[in-house]
Amino acid sequence: MRAVPIRFLCAAAWMPLACLAAPQDAPPAQPTAPAPAPAVQPDLEPEAVSALGAMGAYLRTLPAFEVVGRATTETVMDDGMKLQFDSTANLRVRRPDRLQVDVANDRKQRQIFYDGKSVTVYGQRLKYYATVAAPPTLRETVDALGTKYGIELPLADLFYWGTEQAPVSDIRAAHYIGPATVGSLKAGHYAYRQEGVDWQVWIQDGKTPLPLKLAITASGQPGEPTHTVWLRWNLAPRFTDATFSFRPPPGAMKIALQTADGKVASIK
Repeated sequence: MRAVPIRFLCAAAWMPLACLAAPQDAPPAQPTAPAPAPAVQPDLEPEAVSALGAMGAYLRTLPAFEVVGRATTETVMDDGMKLQFDSTANLRVRRPDRLQVDVANDRKQRQIFYDGKSVTVYGQRLKYYATVAAPPTLRETVDALGTKYGIELPLADLFYWGTEQAPVSDIRAAHYIGPATVGSLKAGHYAYRQEGVDWQVWIQDGKTPLPLKLAITASGQPGEPTHTVWLRWNLAPRFTDATFSFRPPPGAMKIALQTADGKVASIK
């Protein structure tokens, strides 16, 4: 049975009583306020939802990996003009407690080292670095960098897909677009919509459902800027403990790392 808007039910119930009770010269009744628009039901294609789950599950099975991301990010100026900025990010991960990140663009170069006990952030151009104590696991450390220090890791979504921190319930639309090719690799092209964000992912075909490309559009922002990243994976990296340990180069200076609320974090 199709639901009837509540404003129509109220009007039908009260109109006869109002007609009997009101004198002829009574002022007209105030118009009924419009009801809020009905909630839009999610438009989820099962194939698109299962592809996202399979990708997240596969990523969580990888004991170690290296992924290089080449990104283009749009910035919208006050007059509506769009600018593009390119960057690269190299993540080296060894679960459960090792991470090393290199980030470079036209304006800055940063390195992050996590050895299971502490995190060091190093600015290569200024040669400043800060070291703080860190949680014992990779996911806790990624969370702490974002919430406590305001440091968003590139490709941080790789650690959240398929977990309670990236629930399917947040997705309002999910569609399989069709087959695609990213570089020389065959992939499936999928599109998703969440509150304020439209995003696409190209997932490699076969037994290694890796994300090969991402496009994220801020649909709730003026000009709807898009961030696009192409990913290149190495699933058999050769890491040593030294890969994740920071050694201050000559001339490097230790500084305090501020928290997101402007306070100075304790330095290890």
